[in-house]
Amino acid sequence: MGSLIIISLIIAGLLLFIIEVFLIPGISIAGIASAISFIYAIYYAFAYAGTQVGFITISVIAVSIICVVIWFIKSKTVDRLALNKTLDYKPNPLKNINIKEGDSGITLTRLTLIGKANINGHIIEVQSSDGFIDEKTPIQVSRISDGTVYVQPLKE
Repeated sequence: MGSLIIISLIIAGLLLFIIEVFLIPGISIAGIASAISFIYAIYYAFAYAGTQVGFITISVIAVSIICVVIWFIKSKTVDRLALNKTLDYKPNPLKNINIKEGDSGITLTRLTLIGKANINGHIIEVQSSDGFIDEKTPIQVSRISDGTVYVQPLKE
């Protein structure tokens, strides 16, 4: 009778472990119940059947869990759960802003290569093409490349 209880606890634990791994990933009630079932099977084996049966029970549980994990890896379940799409979206910060080369404006922050400027009434992030530019300095758009506005101090 004792071996029937141990075997049924191991089978119940494995079924719950399989449910945890394949159906409900993460720590859930099935995983916790699986762990409790395994722990109680080990306890019952040591307490009522002896140390030899207890160690055999631990070995059977360990081998069974390893087999389920190997089955999980070979079944390509991880590939089905994985994200396979790539993001191909590029934001365009200059969308709906009418700025072209030669437009002038004023820096709002110090351009330590990158900073904010007001050009044609639009506050945008700009990049200096001539090094550092102090704030409140008149600037001119020298070029626009890949959504980046390059500016230089206005030459008067």
